[in-house]
Amino acid sequence: MRSAEVARKTRETDISVSWNLDGEGASEITTGIPFMDHMLTLFAKHGKFDLRVKAVGDLEIDCHHTMEDLGLTMGKALVEALGDKSGITRYGHMLLPMDEVLAQVALDLSGRPFLVYDVPLSATYIRELDTALFGEFFRAFSNAAAMNLHIRILNPGETHHVLEAVFKGFGRTLRMAVEMDPREKGIPSTKGSL
Repeated sequence: MRSAEVARKTRETDISVSWNLDGEGASEITTGIPFMDHMLTLFAKHGKFDLRVKAVGDLEIDCHHTMEDLGLTMGKALVEALGDKSGITRYGHMLLPMDEVLAQVALDLSGRPFLVYDVPLSATYIRELDTALFGEFFRAFSNAAAMNLHIRILNPGETHHVLEAVFKGFGRTLRMAVEMDPREKGIPSTKGSL
């Protein structure tokens, strides 16, 4: 079973992540940010990941520390669950529609972090959550996971629909990349390592 349990505690946040890459899409998400709980539930469901996330953060200040540290902790858990990446597909890509919105997500589990995040949002806030913090989440995730991640909105629309398309697309894209390729006998790279 490819899984990991990672905890990260600072003066600002206390986060634990339990992640089974070969799950069924079951999740228990409690971040203190209801909309983020919803997005991570969608991510787990569409990625077919069994995911437990518990986060306590200094939300009385704002959501920034929690959102960024969620990305860092989840990225670290992904690295641990993947091990040496032997036999994985490595790449994933998805065009995902959500009503009027069309999201494009592509990634490479290359060991070289990079983020392209082109996600225009019409709303600045969803309740108390600054929507710019989704970019911070994905930046932290891609850095901690050493993942090349591209997220673009090809047809924008209502903010909830945009973010829902992004998280569903990200889940399905990552699922594709971590799937085992029966023809791949080792590390999917001519270099011999990722």
